[in-house]
Amino acid sequence: GGQILRVSTALSCLLGLPLRVRRIRAGRSQPGLRPQHLSGLEIIRDLCEGKLEGGEIGSTEITFTPGKIKGGTHVADTKTAGSVCLLMQVAMPCVLFAASPSELHLKGGTNAEMAPQIDYAVMVFKPIVEKFNFTFNCDIKKRGYYPQGGGEVVVQMSPVKELSPINLTERGTVTKIYGRAFVAGALPIKLAKDMAAAAVRCIRKEIRDLYVNIQPVREPDDQAFGTGSGIIVVAETSTGCLLAGSSLGKRGKNSDKVGIEAAEILLRNLKHGGTVDDSLQDQLIIFMALAKGVSRVKSGPITLHTQTAIHFAEQLTKAKFTVTKLEEEDPSKDTYIIECQGMGMINPNL
Repeated sequence: GGQILRVSTALSCLLGLPLRVRRIRAGRSQPGLRPQHLSGLEIIRDLCEGKLEGGEIGSTEITFTPGKIKGGTHVADTKTAGSVCLLMQVAMPCVLFAASPSELHLKGGTNAEMAPQIDYAVMVFKPIVEKFNFTFNCDIKKRGYYPQGGGEVVVQMSPVKELSPINLTERGTVTKIYGRAFVAGALPIKLAKDMAAAAVRCIRKEIRDLYVNIQPVREPDDQAFGTGSGIIVVAETSTGCLLAGSSLGKRGKNSDKVGIEAAEILLRNLKHGGTVDDSLQDQLIIFMALAKGVSRVKSGPITLHTQTAIHFAEQLTKAKFTVTKLEEEDPSKDTYIIECQGMGMINPNL
């Protein structure tokens, strides 16, 4: 699957290990590399002046030989609605250990199915992942939607010497809930208002005493390509945890349903008592593996993506993960601690 490809290519690049991946997306209706996966491989190849064999659409086997990670400006363009967030996921660990600062121009879909929305990357992923002791800047130049894409995001970051471990084990209490419901292109703002109102109603049933602030927005025409709609709702806790639910509109899908779907995902993530939602869970694994020292994250049920990321991180690095179910707390909650003794990657360039 695409995720195995992302995790293993990023680690191959960081560790200087040549990599061969076979049977890529073998079980899918369109097997092999899609434009999005290929763009991810190409940006890693360019970042480290590596060699990529089998890098074409539909290819089910690739060989990648990494070089030395360089900074500078790099462009990755899926030329489709392939997710810019997935490009960011694969490139970010690598540029942290580059020789100099990097600027990544990522083009494709900013709000795409089967991937985190760019709003999630900025509102949830960024503040939490920066706890590993690095910062990055993410500038949304243009939003792009299914099926054409056409969005562009510019990510700027400086390299670090090493990553610090994180400890996310205290959920705290929910202190605020906020979000944005958006429409772009040919869609009326009323849809955004309907999505927001439906999400608020749904959350109110469970959480009565908090003001829920979801802003309906119409994306400016010069900052969006194509037509799209969607919503993200974020809960912030007293200990600084961020959990979210999001959903995208599509033709024939009632806008109330879009709002309710996002709210239900958020409520489900709040119910399990973890400090991260199920979208963030697997995105933290590679950073935990690279960090120096012991990281701990309290989560809800371990997703298949997380199990996969742990498996490949352990195969390729010296990091050791343990996942423990928390029995002593509330037996009705399905809560786990993901612990990792990181490999303590050191940037050889700094």
